[in-house]
Amino acid sequence: MKKLTIIAGFILAALFPAQQLVHQPVQSFQTTAYNAKKKAFIDQLVAKMTLDEKIGQLNLPSSGDFTTGQAQSSDIGKKIEQGLVGGLFNIKGVGKIRDVQKVAVEKSRLKIPMIFGMDVIHGYETTFPIPLGLSASWDMDLIQRSAQIAAQEASADGINWTFSPMVDVSREPRWGRVSEGSGEDPYLGSQIAKAMVYGYQGKDLSLKNTILACVKHFALYGAPEGGRDYNTVDMSHIRMFNEYFPPYKAAVDAGVGSVMASFNEVDGIPATGNKWLMDDVLRKQWGFNGFIVTDYTGINEMIQHGMGDLQQVSALAMNAGIDMDMVGEGFLTTLKKSISEGKVTEQQITTAARRILEAKYDLGLFDDPYRYTDEKRSKAEVFNKANREEARNIAAQSMVLLKNDKQILPLKTSGTVAVIGPLANNNENMTGTWSVASRIKDAVSMMTGLKETVKGVNFIYAKGSNVFYDAKMEEKATMFGKVSNRDSRSKEALLKEAVETAKKADVVVLAIGETAELSGESSSRTNIEIPQAQKDLLAELKKTGKPIVMVLLTGRPLVLNDEAKQADAIVNAWFAGSEAGYAIADVLYGKVNPSGKLPMTFPRSVGQ
Repeated sequence: MKKLTIIAGFILAALFPAQQLVHQPVQSFQTTAYNAKKKAFIDQLVAKMTLDEKIGQLNLPSSGDFTTGQAQSSDIGKKIEQGLVGGLFNIKGVGKIRDVQKVAVEKSRLKIPMIFGMDVIHGYETTFPIPLGLSASWDMDLIQRSAQIAAQEASADGINWTFSPMVDVSREPRWGRVSEGSGEDPYLGSQIAKAMVYGYQGKDLSLKNTILACVKHFALYGAPEGGRDYNTVDMSHIRMFNEYFPPYKAAVDAGVGSVMASFNEVDGIPATGNKWLMDDVLRKQWGFNGFIVTDYTGINEMIQHGMGDLQQVSALAMNAGIDMDMVGEGFLTTLKKSISEGKVTEQQITTAARRILEAKYDLGLFDDPYRYTDEKRSKAEVFNKANREEARNIAAQSMVLLKNDKQILPLKTSGTVAVIGPLANNNENMTGTWSVASRIKDAVSMMTGLKETVKGVNFIYAKGSNVFYDAKMEEKATMFGKVSNRDSRSKEALLKEAVETAKKADVVVLAIGETAELSGESSSRTNIEIPQAQKDLLAELKKTGKPIVMVLLTGRPLVLNDEAKQADAIVNAWFAGSEAGYAIADVLYGKVNPSGKLPMTFPRSVGQ
């Protein structure tokens, strides 16, 4: 079989508004005078804090499900009032966030504001292509602009900290989280790491439209054995420093404000408790001076690694240099006992608390704790027309033309086109994985995008197949409100309808691949081919003799041997975000010349 060919076109300029892009370390706003003022403020505040209040700054729980007005009466609200919470994540909405912040700054003894985090991975409500798709643009200004818009929207809606960018290098397409990274190349990954940090943090973190970035997962998370998420990672230091460390260091050099520890082991010691990794490399060699947060229950999970009970692993993390405990509450419940037993020192806790307080100072929260809770901003700046137009343009730039026999693309704006496939008219999967804030029901399906933007063409539709033959498998591949809209008809009935529809058309546009959550965290696959139900659909359509343009929706590289032979053209659209349907239409009909290039190898087989 011939290799899949990447066809590069002209890179079209992204539509950037007047706001200037940053191309320098973000700490440039931290002048000598600024740092002196910050130090004096933090010194005075820390001197007033009890040990419990210092430990409280290190505690990062998930928000739970309280509604507006219930924050104070919740268990979390009581802890906030006692000064036992440093920040919250997984809370959405200006009203809710303002309620919680009010408890912190009006009810707690020292009135220390909280930070509010969220997985703003590839956009907030306006969603851009998945990170692997963004990286296919190879356009740093465009990628930075996507992060800038994400920061603008998130900050307008109360969020001031994102757990992004994920910069884990990976050469393992079975690993589901390749969708969240920038592919296999350390240089490309390093440039994207810088662009994302600059986009989120801007020139000055105290500006209302910037947010704190968090580079993750430190370190080596993208190289698990067998492509299985959370599995062992074992590699030499030569490979670490040459191939896997560069993007993390690039983010540090760009001034990233926080770092997230990874779940995996490094040299046999879990990263969350690895002093060599967190202190020797990150702080001493690279000069990182922000704060380090664990991944979700990362401290607790060291128990399963055989590192001890909760008190022991919490002390191990503190001694390694971890500053903030996400969800596990190991710090909150054990550090005082560890101090009394000489396993950690109060100075270590003070240092960790200072780092978190410094981030809050840089975000301007001590000047105005409610600076990110302006409802007028939220209504005006989130999911607005301008942001969606940019998302459409950026999505089109990320698409990769893998095949184009006999110049079938761009399509003619006349005749009849059969739009077929289980993902052809499915808007809820267009945003891809890790789109937790996205308005998935407002995303644009391919069918909608074609019909609304292309005039003079008669579009006819048939689903053709379900994503999987196995209904249970299809159910497992849909999460976070996304659905596959499974058709209850028999596979024979679906195929017959598709074939009859194709026969009425001049050309077939076939949308097949993965659902959004078939890639992502905890979504590793041993078989990285397109599911058999969809392969059978393509084979039946091929028999009609009609030209077939295959639009591939995927969060990872797939094995495309059969598809490369059967389809006349293949456009890899990844998961293109809120405006996916419009962007796909722009590419198929030549409004945008597809200029994306693969950032990660599409293998001939799993064995490769």
